[in-house]
Formats: sequence, C-alpha cells, structure tokens
Amino acid sequence: MIKVAFASSDQTHVNLHFGAAERFVIYQVAPGQAELVAVGEFVPAVMTGDNRFKDAPFDPNAFIMDEVSTHPDAVPMSHEDKVASKLEFLTGCAAVYAASIGASSIKRIMAAGIQPIIVNTGSAILDHLNEISIALTKGGLAWVEKAKAQSKPANRFDAIAEQGWNGDEPGSSAPQNAPSVTIQ
Repeated sequence: MIKVAFASSDQTHVNLHFGAAERFVIYQVAPGQAELVAVGEFVPAVMTGDNRFKDAPFDPNAFIMDEVSTHPDAVPMSHEDKVASKLEFLTGCAAVYAASIGASSIKRIMAAGIQPIIVNTGSAILDHLNEISIALTKGGLAWVEKAKAQSKPANRFDAIAEQGWNGDEPGSSAPQNAPSVTIQ
C-alpha cells in the first residue's frame, strides 16, 4: 500500500502547477483499491518562475508582466515558503502528480523522498490510480517498485518488531501456526 498525491482543483483531474497548487488530494493505493485519505488546501501564491504561464490559454494580444497574479486572494510569498508547507503536507507520499513542476521544486520533492510526476493538464486522477494499482501487482512503473521496496521491512525480525510481539514477556506465546525454525 502506498500514498500518492495529486495537484487538483476539482479532486478529479490533475490540473495544477505544483508550486501554485491551492489543493492536493492524497490517496492510499493498494492492488484493486484506492481510498481518499486527505485533502490539503493552500493559500494562493504568486507564481514567479518560468512555468507561471505554462497552463494559461495562449493570447497573442496579451503582454507578460512579472509578479502578476490574477487571483484576488493571492499572497506574495517566496518559492521556498510555498514549497515547504506543501512538502510537509505530502510527508509519507511515494509520489506527487502535477501539471507542471519547477526545477527547484523537483529537487526539493526528490530530497524529501517523493517521486515528482508531471502529467498532461486535465488528466483523470482515476486513470492514474488504476495505473498505480496495476503496477502494485504487475509492475511497470519504476517508482512504484521503489516505493514498494522501501515500505517492506528489511527482514522478518523487523516485521515481528513492528507487530510488537515479544516472546520473552510473561504469559506470551508464539502466534498460532507459527513456522518452526531449526538452527544448526
């Protein structure tokens, strides 16, 4: 089971730039199922990088101004501030899907152990969830394989420790149907 985030204004499509995203939805994905587990809302931020106009409709009569935001509630903030709060929300996610991600954000996302994935604006979250679910059982997505490997305990003793079983405690006994081990 892995957690995956999507930059989405409508919780149905990946349609936001990572840095300017006002909403992320996080799903817990397992083979054959996906469950919405969190929705994060963020204050609109002024976009300042090269990708700030990437998803805007082309208008040959328009002129480009630096530091322009058309959102009335937009708050000017540094790139680092808006990314830090988003990375904090995305803690524990294996990947984040967005319509665009700036180069410095990609570096910070990867440093946090999260795979950044850029997809076409408007792509359906359900399609991505299906692809991830299939990859969990059949493979095909390298980042899913990496996430699966990182989520597994290193050995069976780590798994026992995670379950909290301690055979040395008074009154404790081995679990029913526990495999026997012969050591020579």
